[in-house]
Formats: sequence, structure tokens, C-alpha cells
Amino acid sequence: MAMTLSVLALSGCVVKDSTDDDAGNAAQTTTAAPAPTAGTAQAPATPAPAAQPAQPAVPASNLRLEVNVAERELYVYRGDERVSTHKVAVGTSEWPTRTGEWTIGQVVWNPRWIPPTEQSWAEDREPKEPGDPDNPLGRAQLVYDAPRSIHGTNQPASLGKAASHGSIRIANSDAIALARLVMEEGGAGKDDAWYERVQANRRERMDIAIPNPIPIRVVSGSGGGESGGSSGSEKEKDKSGA
Repeated sequence: MAMTLSVLALSGCVVKDSTDDDAGNAAQTTTAAPAPTAGTAQAPATPAPAAQPAQPAVPASNLRLEVNVAERELYVYRGDERVSTHKVAVGTSEWPTRTGEWTIGQVVWNPRWIPPTEQSWAEDREPKEPGDPDNPLGRAQLVYDAPRSIHGTNQPASLGKAASHGSIRIANSDAIALARLVMEEGGAGKDDAWYERVQANRRERMDIAIPNPIPIRVVSGSGGGESGGSSGSEKEKDKSGA
């Protein structure tokens, strides 16, 4: 036996017992990747995409609108507090303003008027472009149940009366103020320069979607029903077509 060990030592071989550490080291040994050969094109590393900043959530508004057909008034509320009142024109007994609850999801600045083809009263009417003084939709339009809307008017004398074909008319100055308010509260606000530009260029139509639509409720009110007790003379005064 001694002679055998001597022979192994002389030949340069060392015998060592295996241990758990050796097994662990062996398991951790990795094979190095071969070096690229000369002339081989290397694909450039693709940078990781930059993290996109999170878009801030638009807080829900407590703004809401209510139209009382009998009173011919529009009320603006914040929560339970009424903050403003506006005189409006509503539909006649023949073309009443529909009652119900909706949301305002679209604001149109300088709207174009297209006569409704399914309505007999509009058979002989021609479309009116934005800025046309005969455009019955006025300066701004708040759409809640297309084609039903609150809109400005070229017939301010009709306000406070039952004179429309079912839509809700409001003074142009009030329509502009409400359009901006709904945009701001509904998450589609613009800077002052934008509002100034769209009001100055009356022939340019601007259609704005409202991300957080604003609730609107139209009620019949009391003492007048849908038409609010309109008279025939009020109906005859209507020349606007909306």
C-alpha cells in the first residue's frame, strides 16, 4: 500500500475526498460565453423604455344642471347649493321639451345647424354655417341627448317662453359661460387664450368631448305641463327653427 501511494505521488496525481462544498462550487460554475469572432456584427443593446408618468385622475365634479320647463329656467347647482339661474326658452305644446335625466358629454363651439330631415317644420330650411347670423344654435351648444341640447339663440326675445321645437334655448352669453364651465368641471378645460380664440373666430366649429360628463335633469315643473302653458302667439313668434 505504501508503495502504491508513493507511485501516485510521483505521478503528480492528488486524491481528495469529495465534500458538500465541492458539490456547491460545481453547481455554481458557469461556462463563459465564447468571445465574438472578428468581423461578426454585434446587435446593439435595446434600451429599456422610459417610464411614462402616470396621468392624474380628473376628480369627479359635483356640478349639475336642472331645467324647469314650467318655470322656463335653468339652474346650476354645486351639490345642493344653487349657484346661478338662467332664463330659457322651451318647446311648444306641439314640439314639447322632453323631460328626463341625462349627462352632457359634448360641447360644441360655433355649431353648424343642419335641419332635421324627419321633421316637417324643417322641410324648407337650409343649413346654417358657424357664425351665420341666422344660425339658430347661436354661439355654443351643450349636447345631452343628441340632437337634444342646450344652445344659444339668434332669437333672444323668445327666452322665457315656450317657443322652440323641443330644444332648450339660452342667451348666447349664458351659453358661452355654461360651455366653459362644463368643460372645466368635466375634465376638458383649456387656457384663457383658447377660449378667447374660439370666441373670436366665430366661423370655426370646435367640438369638445367631456371626459366626465355633467349631469342634467329636465323636469316638467308645476302649473304648466310640458309646454309651460304656451300661447299661440308665442309659437308664431318663433322664426329660428330650433
